Amino acid sequence: MTEAYPALYLYKVERRFREAATTLDILKGADLAVWAGQSVALIAPSGTGKSTLLQLAGLLEKPDAGEVYVNERPTVSLPDDERTAIRRNDIGFVYQSHHLLPEFTGLENVMLPQLIRGLGRAEATERAKGLLTYLGLGERLTHRPSELSGGEQQRVAIARAVANAPRVLLADEPTGNLDPTTSGHVFDTMIRLVRETGLAAIVATHNLDLAGRMDRRVTIRDGIVVELP
Repeated sequence: MTEAYPALYLYKVERRFREAATTLDILKGADLAVWAGQSVALIAPSGTGKSTLLQLAGLLEKPDAGEVYVNERPTVSLPDDERTAIRRNDIGFVYQSHHLLPEFTGLENVMLPQLIRGLGRAEATERAKGLLTYLGLGERLTHRPSELSGGEQQRVAIARAVANAPRVLLADEPTGNLDPTTSGHVFDTMIRLVRETGLAAIVATHNLDLAGRMDRRVTIRDGIVVELP
């Protein structure tokens, strides 16, 4: 049963950029709602506003008009410190490059966001172990990123993104640097995590096969989000 309110709701968002004397309208009143436990594939060519939409959803930018609701809370007019707190606690990010800290082990990389949030070391350790084991890395906890394969590194990045139990997961081409077989394994693991933990996920991808495994598919046409079959 779908919850009454989406975990993430972009309402009539507009975003424009100025280039010299020209104004470039990227988003023109785009709407997108994502519910808990639902995965949405964002399939759009470069230059159509895909990255901009993710930046707005992740509170990294503010729209020129419209609103971004996270857990029913309007965020656009919030002070920067409150937006930062929502981004830290309620939103997880996974990028094409894993951005793991090379001097720390996989376990420590997943512990860090929890320690920054204020969790005690023992609790952060147990949560990180549990997540990494769930993602199939129980035997690789003490390995540094350079000692892990590309797929393993990206699974650590996924664990780090959800370490603080966010409501929303945003992923930008999360398997773009991986070979097809590894990409499929990592993607399936991420989608299973989304469904079993009740995350609301938007995943930008050019891979139509992977997009087909998700609950919904959308694109951006003329600045508007359009549902795909």
